[in-house]
Amino acid sequence: MMKPAVTYELIKTCKQSGARLGKVHTPHGSFETPIFMPVGTLATVKTMSPEELKELGAEIILSNTYHLWLRPGHDIVKEAGGLHKFMNWDRPILTDSGGFQVFSLSDLREIKEEGVHFRNHLSGEKLFLSPEGAMEIQNALGSDIMMAFDECPPYPAEYEYMKASVERTSRWAERCLKGHARPQDQALFGIVQGGEYEELRKQSAKDLVSLDFPGYAVGGLSVGEPKDVMNRVLDFTTPHLPENKPRYLMGVGSPDSLIDGAIRGIDMFDCVLPTRIARNGTCMTSEGRLVVRNAKYARDFRPIDEKCDCHVCRTYSRAYIRHLVKANETFGFRLTSYHNLYFLVNLMKQVRQAIMEDRLLDFRNEFFEMYGFNKPNARNF
Repeated sequence: MMKPAVTYELIKTCKQSGARLGKVHTPHGSFETPIFMPVGTLATVKTMSPEELKELGAEIILSNTYHLWLRPGHDIVKEAGGLHKFMNWDRPILTDSGGFQVFSLSDLREIKEEGVHFRNHLSGEKLFLSPEGAMEIQNALGSDIMMAFDECPPYPAEYEYMKASVERTSRWAERCLKGHARPQDQALFGIVQGGEYEELRKQSAKDLVSLDFPGYAVGGLSVGEPKDVMNRVLDFTTPHLPENKPRYLMGVGSPDSLIDGAIRGIDMFDCVLPTRIARNGTCMTSEGRLVVRNAKYARDFRPIDEKCDCHVCRTYSRAYIRHLVKANETFGFRLTSYHNLYFLVNLMKQVRQAIMEDRLLDFRNEFFEMYGFNKPNARNF
């Protein structure tokens, strides 16, 4: 029997919360979980070099199938020796299936059983993406972890629509497995859908678990639903996923949701949030959000976060970074991006330590209090 390309090792379960401390083994190295994965949509984490990502502690990054298919083209990436060589990143890479982009970026789309007909959001030309096509692109990219092609329905969606969507996603998942040409060195994860409907989430999980994927994602969350709905969905979804496989919550990156997700048994997270808000001058700090472009920081010579030991906080002041951001200098966006990514990578390190010490619920309470998430009018990201 062939050994899977990616395996999960459960190290410890937190007695206080049920959160999992684990390790995921891939062809390009292992990483501890729970973990936050920076997003490198176009084979780059915006403004960051691979060397800087390693320096700040990133163990795995995510790239985007849809965007790399459009440019430069998966054939060019394959010719370069795969995504790792193309972008000079020798640690694990996860690629999403392209499904979310097809549904979120294209106004003109038609979902059929064979796949999705839609228009290129850059040029307007007609395109078609199927489960088999998503596998071909990701096989060419050579990521360690590939995602099955799924339908990502809008929130909220009617039960009957969601039921048909879940059933189609399960059929597409089978086609993805059949179309996956490199199972020996690339792992394919299934994506559980079902919106906020417990019965449909359970059915989706059952369908996908029966196909024996090496890992499972929970999709269709962080699409506009309130945080309590997301937590409730995770509460009734993760118990239906195997304990010996990694669990990935797609598109989630706010500090409170990373902690709440870990408490509910999630191992992997990704989001463009830290780099996107960084380009607006918004920083994550130990005391909550700090908008460094605000006028009150013009003469503030303290670091972004006095409790942070990242390179940016050790070296540059709020006043200097504000000046750069206000002047639209790329270096300013690099500094805020570096800090925010470090903040989330380091937060997950603290979460792993709290799991090891059986005190993740205590850590959550302390963090939420310090961050201001417990306040009635708390401003979430």
